[in-house]
Amino acid sequence: MGERKNTIFVRMGKKLNKEGEKITTSPEECEALRKAFSGQHGVEEKSMLEILVKCNLADLTTFRKNSPYIFLDDGYCFEKWDPFHMKSLEIEFLRFQRAVIQRTMHPWERDALLVRKSLEENPPLYNLLIELACTRTSDEFLGARKAFQCLYSESVEEFVAVRVEGFKRRLLVALVSTYRYEGKRIDEAAIKLECHKLGRAIKTDQKNEIENDDEVLRILTTKSKNHLQTIHKCYKEAYDSNLEEDLDDIQILRDTINCLCAPPIYFSKILDTAMSVCPTEQEMEALTRVIVTRTDVDMKDIAKEFNRKYGAPLIERIKVAALGNYRDFLVALVKRGMAN
Repeated sequence: MGERKNTIFVRMGKKLNKEGEKITTSPEECEALRKAFSGQHGVEEKSMLEILVKCNLADLTTFRKNSPYIFLDDGYCFEKWDPFHMKSLEIEFLRFQRAVIQRTMHPWERDALLVRKSLEENPPLYNLLIELACTRTSDEFLGARKAFQCLYSESVEEFVAVRVEGFKRRLLVALVSTYRYEGKRIDEAAIKLECHKLGRAIKTDQKNEIENDDEVLRILTTKSKNHLQTIHKCYKEAYDSNLEEDLDDIQILRDTINCLCAPPIYFSKILDTAMSVCPTEQEMEALTRVIVTRTDVDMKDIAKEFNRKYGAPLIERIKVAALGNYRDFLVALVKRGMAN
């Protein structure tokens, strides 16, 4: 008597498929191969290589027939690759390659490319442009602006201004144009006054009026990060709420404040979304971007905030979400950043 399992028969000690052809792979190996093909973040290259080089034609036929979400059998005389899954797999194969390229690229060039990407995506990634303008030092983003001119023969300011309108244009052009003071000096009197101005604008004005408040724009786009972080603390003490929470329904201002005043909170949120159950491709790409760009900056703080907020070590979440060389590369970068 033969025992049937996943269209595999065992006869006289030999494994055969239902066509009677000899196969060499086990059901467990077929399942491992399906898993290697099915990641959101990368592919499991090692197991894929080990199993595929072992497979004969009968093995591959059995694998295709037992993988209906990868291969289609809709009246064809063969098992046809699902075009959507094929395209997704091509992207996943490239994920590790893109991470390596981003890691080795000059930071100015990398950020210049990301600036362009931010407004050429559909929908535009305003948070990415804000991230670049507000989490880099003044010299770092000035370098990116120089690289942008070299690469595209136009200024970042011009690029942004022709693609965005209204309040978003005023805010974003101001953010990418500013060269903030980065010293430790702060003006206590100005902090109290500007904290009060922000509070008055947020607590008493209509939300659409905040977007037209020149004082709000001036404070967020010209003051040093040290100054703004002190305002952030002052606001919490004065109003018993966080500044970004009171602007929850104006995402572009919320992202600006988080990037200027609390980058680890902003980046930990981005990472969590990237490793959620059904992220978009834009959200998945952020996993590479954040880890590659923050490894030598504030990865220790980001990992600490991630663990505090989501109750799991960042490295363990990456191990669960990602596969193969891509996973190993990201984990190694996070470990390096946490050791600094």
